[in-house]
This record gives sequence, C-alpha cells and structure tokens, in this order.
Amino acid sequence: MKILILCTGNSCRSQMAHGFMKTIDSSLIVRSAGTKPEKQVNKYAVQVMSEIGIDISNHTPHFVDEYIAEPWDYVITVCDHAKEVCPVFTGNVKNRLHLGFEDPADATGTDEEKLIVYRKIRDQIKQGFIKDFYPIIQVK
Repeated sequence: MKILILCTGNSCRSQMAHGFMKTIDSSLIVRSAGTKPEKQVNKYAVQVMSEIGIDISNHTPHFVDEYIAEPWDYVITVCDHAKEVCPVFTGNVKNRLHLGFEDPADATGTDEEKLIVYRKIRDQIKQGFIKDFYPIIQVK
C-alpha cells in the first residue's frame, strides 16, 4: 500500500501524519511532500512527536513533483481549506482523500503557547490517521 500525504510546506502536518502512519504499520510505503516545501521539518513538530515516542527528526521536506510519476493507492491532503489552497496531485491515484487540519505553524506566542497548539494538531492528526483512516485501508 502506497500513501502520499500532501500539504503546502511539508514541514508540520504532513510530516506528523507520515510519522504516525509509519509507526502504526511499517509495511506501508509512506511519503510526504509539499507544493512549496520548507528547508527543514519544523522544530516544534519534531518536539511534539518525540514526546509520544515518534522520531521525525530525520525527515526532510520534499517537492510534490518528485512523486508525480509513481502510482499511489492514496493521496491525502491535510491542509485547512479555510486558510490555504490544498495541493493538487495529477499523478496516478486510486483514492484521493482530504483530512484537513489547522496549520500549527500559524501559532503565535511563547514557545510553550506554540507547543500547546502543536500538541492539539498532533492529537487531531493521530485521530484522523490512526483511528479514522487506517481502519479503512485495513478492510481493502
């Protein structure tokens, strides 16, 4: 099963989702990418994932075009419709799915105030991918 997770910067939400999917099932081929990838994974995303035992510190943002020629079982967008435009993937895809999450990179305040937002989004992504999405692909 091949899964591509997309967002704009590929530094927070898609990286967290990628971490969850690889942790729950190592047999999955999971990649994440963005239309405007950042230079590195967001430090707060790395921190809140490490708090629950998932290491995404070695992940790197990728440009979506790197994966356009590959076939995918699922392409999942994780952007929040209200604030940004979701990436469009024009490659060979069996199933397209949108699981929208607020962008934690928009959080302001002290480091601790930002981490509160990142933890909230992390937990929402966990719910969306592990409790809602993963059981669907187990049936197929």
